[in-house]
Amino acid sequence: MTSPVTTLVLAAHPGPTAAVTALSLVLGVGVGLPGSTLVLLGLAFLAGQLSIGWSNDWIDAGRDAAVGRTDKPVATGEIDVAVVRTAALVAAAATVVLSFALGLAAGVVHVVLVASGWSYNAGLKRTRWSVVPFIVSFGLLPAVVTFALPDPTPPAPWAMLAGAVLGVAIHFTNVLPDLDDDARTGVSGLPHRAGRRVSGLVAFAALALASVVVLVGPGLVAGSASSPPLLAIVGVLAAVSIAVWGAALVLTRPPGRLLFQLIIMASLLLAAQLAASGTALVAG
Repeated sequence: MTSPVTTLVLAAHPGPTAAVTALSLVLGVGVGLPGSTLVLLGLAFLAGQLSIGWSNDWIDAGRDAAVGRTDKPVATGEIDVAVVRTAALVAAAATVVLSFALGLAAGVVHVVLVASGWSYNAGLKRTRWSVVPFIVSFGLLPAVVTFALPDPTPPAPWAMLAGAVLGVAIHFTNVLPDLDDDARTGVSGLPHRAGRRVSGLVAFAALALASVVVLVGPGLVAGSASSPPLLAIVGVLAAVSIAVWGAALVLTRPPGRLLFQLIIMASLLLAAQLAASGTALVAG
């Protein structure tokens, strides 16, 4: 028997929750946030992502049960939907408190980021606009970090663009394994309308584009035409290689969770590259 705490954690989509929280922390280290602020940033993102994950399982409880999702504790009856709903609301309240503890600008931006995630769960996932919350949320992620600096500063536009494009890749790969189940319950987001193969190719093309933005962005901020550092080139080549690998998998086999895992792996790699950019993340 799985413990109630473990079951509740599983209902929060722990993989994506941990990945997004890690992204925020890596960027926080890159811009030089003080230690105490870095801890607060991590807690705010953790609470926000927990609230999004739990709201997803709460709102989709009936739909997940209808299609027999065995990876969703609410759908299998391992945990009551009321418990998950309460956890989502408590985490959302904690998100607001923790976000504004980072400062007014960072608080507003992070609340918008999390609200965007909730809007996807609440209904946008069923429309042609399903990708918008991912563009908004991942595009705003660098802004939360730079606004949390002792001297709050907007992020460089290229960093927000990289995040937004990465959000496209994450959305398209995340839903690929569930297209059939979604169709049975009336979910018809943008990837569903595009189809499996097109969605997969769009996802990995977006990943490659995000890699290029991360490579050339810091030079644009510095106003320099000098070549990027070797480490930056190696990191981006690795991300592009993952994109090529993922595209090949899309064309040769049925979609699975591996595609999403590849995107997350590349996301963390690009986040490390963003962090290495340091002050280039901050608008000049």
